[in-house]
Amino acid sequence: MQSLQDLYRFAQSLTYSKQVMPTLFIGHGSPMNAIEDSIFSRNWSNLGQTIPTPKAILVISAHWLTKGSYITAMDFPETIHDFRGFPQALFDVEYPAPGSPSLASETQALVQPFDLHLDHDWGLDHGTWSITRHLFPKADIPVLQLSIDYYKPLEYHYQLALQLRELRKKGVLIIGSGNLVHNLRLLSWEDMGQNYGFDWAIEIDAIFQKNIASYNYKDLIAYEKLHPQIQLAIPTSEHYIPMLYTLGLREAKDELLFFNDAYVGGSLSMTSFMYYQ
Repeated sequence: MQSLQDLYRFAQSLTYSKQVMPTLFIGHGSPMNAIEDSIFSRNWSNLGQTIPTPKAILVISAHWLTKGSYITAMDFPETIHDFRGFPQALFDVEYPAPGSPSLASETQALVQPFDLHLDHDWGLDHGTWSITRHLFPKADIPVLQLSIDYYKPLEYHYQLALQLRELRKKGVLIIGSGNLVHNLRLLSWEDMGQNYGFDWAIEIDAIFQKNIASYNYKDLIAYEKLHPQIQLAIPTSEHYIPMLYTLGLREAKDELLFFNDAYVGGSLSMTSFMYYQ
């Protein structure tokens, strides 16, 4: 992984198109990244200081699974503490960003013929606010979430993402929030404080990065064929699916930047990437 200083200097040197917002996939890892000073949270903070300020943020989080596709459409989304067993300081965090019912309705119309429903009950889960509170700590930019219809095939999510591309031209920062390698059952708690990945995790993460860099979306959608131990990396697909949205948001002129390509507890990769112009 690049050093924090090198990554920050490189990010500062980038020039961005004024017409098209970047789009991100972020490996969000533990909810504790929301309150801990880690290399991951610092990179998120530094990234927020270098990319153009968005008019709004739309997040596809691994932690909102639905039957049917939904987008939050309330004026003030609730900060959801969708975890247990963590310190009280994490439950005390609030991220009081406004929502945008008008953008929700605009997105609903944009993605037709996909059937997107307006939601007034969900809010912002930790897959969103653990990241956005570092990217934009003032919480003054409207934030919306798009749910993951867990009953649809992976191709559906990629195709839906294609319909969202126009939002990048309207100043919307779209973030896929999950993890490429995510197996909590095999997590080595003894190795949580260091950059350590099991051999299979490192190998599979490298395969993902290679296919992302070559824009091989067909194999990334049919990921089961990429490696004989792929089920160790993706025992369930909810943390993988947000990456397909970021992949689908890619434009032909985009450059690709990987960051936070490190491992936690052996079986969790924090690999993240950005498309930008």
